[in-house]
Amino acid sequence: MTKFRTRVHPGGDEFRTNRADMLTLVDELRGLESRARVASERSADRFAARKQLLPRERLARLLDPGAPYLELQNLIGYAMADDGLNDADRATSVPGGSLLAGIGFISGVRCVVVVSDSGINAGALSAASLNKIMRSQRIAMQNRLPFVHLVESAGANIPAYRVEGWVLGGEMFANLARLSAAGLPVITVLHGSSTAGGAYMPGLSDVVIGVQGRGKAFLAGPPLLKAATGEIATDEDLGGAQMHADVSGLVEYLAEDDNDAVRLVREAVARTAWGVGQLRDIPAGFADPAYDPDELAGVVPVDYRRPYDVREVVARIADGSDFADFKGRYGSATVCLEGEVHGRPVAFIGNNGPIDNEGATKAAHFIQHCSQVGTPITYLQNTTGFMVGTSYERGGMIKHGSKMIQAVSNATVPQFTFMLGASYGAGNYGMCGRGYGPRFLFGWPSARIGLMGPEQAGMTMRIVAEAAAKRRGVEVPDDVLAANEREVVSLLDRQADAFYVSGRGVDDGVIDPRQTRHVLGFVLATAAEAAQITPRPVSFGVARM
Repeated sequence: MTKFRTRVHPGGDEFRTNRADMLTLVDELRGLESRARVASERSADRFAARKQLLPRERLARLLDPGAPYLELQNLIGYAMADDGLNDADRATSVPGGSLLAGIGFISGVRCVVVVSDSGINAGALSAASLNKIMRSQRIAMQNRLPFVHLVESAGANIPAYRVEGWVLGGEMFANLARLSAAGLPVITVLHGSSTAGGAYMPGLSDVVIGVQGRGKAFLAGPPLLKAATGEIATDEDLGGAQMHADVSGLVEYLAEDDNDAVRLVREAVARTAWGVGQLRDIPAGFADPAYDPDELAGVVPVDYRRPYDVREVVARIADGSDFADFKGRYGSATVCLEGEVHGRPVAFIGNNGPIDNEGATKAAHFIQHCSQVGTPITYLQNTTGFMVGTSYERGGMIKHGSKMIQAVSNATVPQFTFMLGASYGAGNYGMCGRGYGPRFLFGWPSARIGLMGPEQAGMTMRIVAEAAAKRRGVEVPDDVLAANEREVVSLLDRQADAFYVSGRGVDDGVIDPRQTRHVLGFVLATAAEAAQITPRPVSFGVARM
C-alpha cells in the first residue's frame, strides 16, 4: 500500500472556513443532545428523595470505568411533532426517545445496554422509544451481544398513542424471545415500574433483578385493575419486587437499592463468561494516521456542492494514512480503497462526484472482491446519485447501477455507512443506505438526505406543472409557479437536514466528524467479535419457571 500525501492546508482560508462551518453544526448537535440530559436532571430532587440514582448515573456505574462506549440513536424523536416542519417544535423538541442506548463493556463483556430515562415523562414509551429499543435489539442479535435493560417506565405514552405503534410494538417482545432462543443473554433490572405490556420485558428475560421497594411489574397497575375488575390493591402487593422474588418467581435477585442492582448486573454478566476461550486478542501496535483526525472538521465543506477528495477523509481515518487505490484510474469519481483501522483490514468506497457507469461497475467488482476475501466495507457517502443524460442512459447506466445495488444488497461481509454530505436519490441505495441493512450507519452533522436535491425537486415539479397546464390549455401565472416551486424546495430542504433525519431513527446517530476513526474502529471490533462468538441456542428462549 501507499502512504497518502495530503493536499489540504490546515492553515488555509478554505480549511478554516470549512472547520468553522462544521464546528457550528457540531455545537448545534451538542446542544440538541444536552436537552435530554437537562430535562432528565430536572427530576434530580425527586430521585434523591426516593434514594434512587438518576438514569445516567445508573448507566455510568454499570459500565466499566474508562472503557469505550458507543451511544446509539442520540437524536431519535427529534422534531417528530407536526412532521418536524414547525420551527417552534424544533426549538423545544427533546431528542432521545426517553431512553439511553449504546454498546459498552460490563465486567469486560461487550454488551448492548438500554436504560429507561425515567427523569423524562416517567420514562413513558413513544413511537421513537419503541424504534430505539427494537434497533438496539437487532444490533444485539446481529452482533451476538448480551442485551441488558434497566427498566423504569410508566408504560405506553397514552396521549401519543397510535394503534399502529401499539401493534408493531409487539416486535419488541418477540425480539426478547428471539435473543434468548439464539443463546444471547437477556438481563433486566426493575428499577421502577414495568407496567402492562412492559411487564413482558422482565417476563421474557433470562435474568431479572428487582430493586426492593421500588421495582414493580404488573400486567394491570392499581388504577387499571380497579377500572377493569373493581379490585383494590397496593402496587407492592400487586407487583412489587419483593413479591415477585418471594411469591411469583419473576425476580431472581432482590437488590437493596439502585447501586446494589448495578452490582448484581455486573456479576450476572461476568458469570456468563461471554466470549471466554473464543475471542482472539485485540490487534495491537497499529499506527495512528499520519494526519490528525481532528482535521476532519476542516477537510469536508458543509455545502455538499463544493468538491473535496474523499481520500483526504480516509487519510485521517486509516492506520498510518496508508491505503491502496483499487482501479484508481477507472471510474475515478467513485473511489475504492483498501487499508486498515485499529489494525483490522477494511475497505472504503467514497464519492468524488456522481456515480457514473464506470464507477458503478468498479464498485460492484470491488464489493464482490471484498466479499471473496472477507474484508468489511465502509461507505463514505457524498453523492447526488447516479449520472443521468442521453450518453449515460445509452451507455447502460441502469444496468451498471443495478450491478452495484445487487452487490451492495448481497455482500457477505459487514458493511458500515457514514453519511458525510449528500445522500440523494439512488445514490443512497448504491452507497448502502439504511434500506440495504448496513451493520451500523452514522451521519455527520453536514449530511443532507432525500429523494433528490431540493432545488432540482422544485424545478422538476415546476416543469411538470407547466406541462400539465399546457395540456389543459390553461396558463398559470409565473408567480403561482414560483410560489409552488419555493414550497417544494422548502419541504425537501427542511426534511434533508441530518438532525431531522436522525430524529426519525433512520440512522444510528449523528457523530462529530472528528470521532469517525474512533467510531469505525469500535464497530469493526464489534463485528469481528461477533464472527468469533458461538452462542448456544435453545428452542424457545429461557422460559420463566
